[in-house]
Amino acid sequence: MSDIPLKPTRMQSEFSTDNLELLENDQVRPSAATSEEVPGTGQVHEKLHEDDKRKQPRWKTVLYKVLPFLENVEDLRRVTANNPLENSTHKYVNNVVVTSKYNFITFLPLNLFEQFLRVANVYFLFLIILQSIPQVSSVPLYSTLIPLLLVLAVTAIKDAFDDIKRHRSDYHVNNRPVEVLREGSVREVRWSNVVVGDVLRLERDDYVTADLLLISSSEPNSLVYVETAELDGETNLKVRQAVPVTAQLYDHVDQLADFNGYIECEPPNNRLNKFVGTLNYNGQQHSLDNEKIVLRGCRLRNTKWMYGVVIYAGHDTKLMQNSGRTKFKRTHLDFTVNKLVFSIFFYLIILLIFCFIGSMVFENIYGSRTDVKTFLVPTNTPFVLSIIQIFSNWIVLNTFIPISLYVTVEIIRLGLSLVINWDIKMYYEPNNVSAIARTTTLNEELGQIEYIFSDKTGTLTQNIMVFLKCSINGVRYGEITTNTNEKSEKKVSAIDFKSWNNYADQNFVYYDSDLLEKCRSLDPHCVEFFRILSLCHTIIPNEEDGVLQYNAQSPDEAALVGAAKNFGFVFKVRTPFIIQLLNVHTGMEEQYEVLHILDFNNERKRMSVIVKTEGKIMLYCKGADNVIFERLDRSTHQLMSITQDHLFDYANDGLRTLVVAKKEIDENEYKMWREEHHKASVLQNGRDQALDAVYEKIEKNLVLLGATAIEDKLQDGVPETIANLARANIKIWVLTGDKQETAVNIGYSSKLLTDDMTLFIVDKDVKEGVNQQLSEAKEQMEAAIHRAKSPDASGVDTTTSFGIVINGHSLSHGLKDDLKDLLLNTAEKCKAVICCRVTPLQKKKVVDMVKTGKKAVTLAIGDGANDVGMIKAAHIGVGISGQEGQQAVLASDYSFGQFRYLERLLLVHGRWSYHRMTIFLRYFFYKNFAFAFSQFIFAFICGFTAQPLYDPAYITFYNLIYTSTPVLAVAILDQDVDEKRGGNNPKLYLTGQRNENFSFVIFLRSLVKGIYVAFVIFFVLFGITFLDVMPNTKAEWDYQSFGLTASAALTFVVNLQIALDAYYLNIFFHVFVWGSMIAWFVVILILGSFQNFFSKYTYVAEHVLATPNFWFYVLLTCVIGLIPVTMFRSLTADLCPTRLHVIRSDKSDEIGEEEKLGGLKSRPSVKRSGYAYSHTKGFAKLIISGRIFGLSRDAMEKERIKRM
Repeated sequence: MSDIPLKPTRMQSEFSTDNLELLENDQVRPSAATSEEVPGTGQVHEKLHEDDKRKQPRWKTVLYKVLPFLENVEDLRRVTANNPLENSTHKYVNNVVVTSKYNFITFLPLNLFEQFLRVANVYFLFLIILQSIPQVSSVPLYSTLIPLLLVLAVTAIKDAFDDIKRHRSDYHVNNRPVEVLREGSVREVRWSNVVVGDVLRLERDDYVTADLLLISSSEPNSLVYVETAELDGETNLKVRQAVPVTAQLYDHVDQLADFNGYIECEPPNNRLNKFVGTLNYNGQQHSLDNEKIVLRGCRLRNTKWMYGVVIYAGHDTKLMQNSGRTKFKRTHLDFTVNKLVFSIFFYLIILLIFCFIGSMVFENIYGSRTDVKTFLVPTNTPFVLSIIQIFSNWIVLNTFIPISLYVTVEIIRLGLSLVINWDIKMYYEPNNVSAIARTTTLNEELGQIEYIFSDKTGTLTQNIMVFLKCSINGVRYGEITTNTNEKSEKKVSAIDFKSWNNYADQNFVYYDSDLLEKCRSLDPHCVEFFRILSLCHTIIPNEEDGVLQYNAQSPDEAALVGAAKNFGFVFKVRTPFIIQLLNVHTGMEEQYEVLHILDFNNERKRMSVIVKTEGKIMLYCKGADNVIFERLDRSTHQLMSITQDHLFDYANDGLRTLVVAKKEIDENEYKMWREEHHKASVLQNGRDQALDAVYEKIEKNLVLLGATAIEDKLQDGVPETIANLARANIKIWVLTGDKQETAVNIGYSSKLLTDDMTLFIVDKDVKEGVNQQLSEAKEQMEAAIHRAKSPDASGVDTTTSFGIVINGHSLSHGLKDDLKDLLLNTAEKCKAVICCRVTPLQKKKVVDMVKTGKKAVTLAIGDGANDVGMIKAAHIGVGISGQEGQQAVLASDYSFGQFRYLERLLLVHGRWSYHRMTIFLRYFFYKNFAFAFSQFIFAFICGFTAQPLYDPAYITFYNLIYTSTPVLAVAILDQDVDEKRGGNNPKLYLTGQRNENFSFVIFLRSLVKGIYVAFVIFFVLFGITFLDVMPNTKAEWDYQSFGLTASAALTFVVNLQIALDAYYLNIFFHVFVWGSMIAWFVVILILGSFQNFFSKYTYVAEHVLATPNFWFYVLLTCVIGLIPVTMFRSLTADLCPTRLHVIRSDKSDEIGEEEKLGGLKSRPSVKRSGYAYSHTKGFAKLIISGRIFGLSRDAMEKERIKRM
């Protein structure tokens, strides 16, 4: 018997060891991916410093050039453990994280400063200054001051509310408790009191406080297991290992307090997967890499405790470095409106020039009867008076540029955000997550998205693997059907595994009882099939509190071994040399001696295990179908053909497949092969290649047993969501760190890729190869598109669609300046683009490439810190909010619990928001042009003297009371079609993508409509009043009566216009429209009944309202002002109907079956591989070396010699 005890190692959940390579001399070698030098050469740090300079604001770059002594450049991080005095000389930042912008003292001045950086606010402040000069202004100061103060107040309240939430979040994070080793003892402090050089003690399930160098842990060889969901959205655990020299400190507080290791490493940066540094301790230098570092945002799992020394704290941590600077995002409509405001300003200048000329003419003809005292000397010359009149007319006509536009937009956006927040249909009950609009400035942009960039793990998928189907000895299992013509009828009910298997997982669901019956009857093929699944893997078992758990490096392995356990073949114990299984059906334990583990890698696409049992040496293998089939014995070709058909069906269902096979090895053959294996394993150069060649020799003449089909469980509704978004002409790019096979498999299962799609692969390592692949793909696409334009001779439509898959190393070349255009031009012809093995920086660069190259509106969606870059780079950033991993949510503009809610966010809320905002803008410019241009017409009557047509109170309240609430009701609640029709007709979304509802031409229409209404209001009243249209009414109206009556007509016309523009007339709309018109009567009667500060039109209303002229005029003006617009709209709907007109006229809400399925109709089966396996090379070394079990090298060597 072996001296190695059959004792399971205590671990939990899933873990992986990316790039961890153990050497024979008990040292940990830096990852192969780390090609940079240990700090000292300065090359790495110069590059990092250049990257930081490119990321910093432009004003800082200019400032540091002018005053270089202000720039604090950190070229090398130097930390001495347990020495706060020395570390303080470097002035490193503490662990306080501040994301808020203001405090109690700085809020008012800083907020006002930011608000007056907006040109509009400065413009109106200048007008207020002009209005304070009596010689210039004929309009009271409050008419502009009150709206400006309201704008500033509303914006300040909104900013304060947002910042209070940031303060609360900061307070919660900074006041978390953590144990710190100080003055020889462990004491509890707040996170905010942690500094660089502190030694921290963390316990299981604690969040990591700062970026730490791992010193020691409770696990064998000072391994720790951390969950990185906060960083990358993945819930499988990662393993980290301390330097052996510090692992000896264990949890001896006195030795840890004396630990004075000196660390030199790279300065703070945002590279999550790389670290370069050295540790100097006891006169020896030790290399440090990413496997020795535990990052802030991780969570300690499966480890009782650990100690670590703080290297980076607070904003220097990699988590915060990846958060980046928050950019203020503005919508395309914002830019359009700003351009239009500038055009209105020039239009205003033209009117002012016209007024100046008119004033000159008027003064020269009629002369001035008064002297005007200017700032210099009294004068009454026409030129000087006309110059002064320019400023006076400017004040009167200032409503051409409406100050209330900006505050109204903010209120509307806030309302639209609340509509999203309150949408119960976007509430994810299992995680208690509601949809949240984290910004209020981008709602209408949701209706104009052209490109979506999505992460895969945690965004499209649940990162859960489910054993769904299998093929054993040519027989399918897992097929559920109730059609008796195809298969004998079965009850579609889950098997109760727990009733006979104490090890069964309660969450495991399987329906096909035939497979269980075969296992219970000990069918040799089924027994051998599940035996392979129980033996051929690198899982570590852990039995804790009577519950057997598997610690798997990949979720695929966990699903396969878990399925074997549930079917009665329980993997119980592993040591470096022994695997012990329990056959629940017989009650017998089976023990296998592990001779070799032939590890997986991306080239081999398979793994094997060689075991010895009952005198037999067996090789068990699992891997990709094409790889295994090439190595099968000829006797299994018929079975291979049957299994291959099953695999094709599984692949078409979007399942991940593996083929399993075995081989019995002759004793002599094994001894010869073992000698070759030993020679290859001790080579200094070319060891990996030599081992692969040796593996190739033994993995031949295999006997096929069957195949597995695992579902990489998608989030609910992902295929339908992707299909409907594609119908809305939105292109979807998946950017993932997974390997190519996994990414392609998810592409098919999510229906991003379809079987009728021509798929191109770009995977070359060199620039020339990438250029060639992209060029060839582009040429084939263009040729296919050309053929599709003209049907062939048989009349068959040759239209096809394209997809492209790009590997990360190829993408690094494609993103360079000389290939970027080729990459973009090729990818834009594709309906689907998948970029695999990409880094967070590459994700961001891809988004930037499309933003700048296509001038398209982009959206990025993800769930981890590795998605933060692309979330912030895109026009719209969306975070998936789960139980873990909130970094993407914190950086996002919108968040919710499931990917499927993206469809509703865009096709319902986004389209509605775009429709509502555009109808508001059209109406707002229309009503202000009508108001301001009527003032301009009146200038011809008053001799261009800047005499206002309307009462100053009316000027103040026009945009605040009389016309504000109806447009708010429309802009927040209006629906051109209901949500059901909108969701069933994704092509309505094209309106926003093409910006059909608001453009410069539409703006000109609003301008013409406003001018037309102004002419109607003024000249109809002028005709009634001065042309004596109604001579027997005995009405004698003066200037104030004229202005009051005109204000009534204007109020009624513009409010009735918004009633005609609205599609959805609800109770709120009626209250606001009729309430606004009633408000006009209430205000003028109240203000006109006594002398007051606001209104000078005292007692005018009583006189005007008593005359029939008033009522006749208002009615006539409404008819003349509204009928032409109504007729034009009706004719347009009849003669040139839009897509919206057609859908609104169709009373049926139902659509065709294909439309309901989002275009997911059945297609002919296509023979393709469903292989996908998320295993990582190198993990078998941890098992064979014994280090993961806490065994020394001497103990392992003795055991090996004993077994020879």
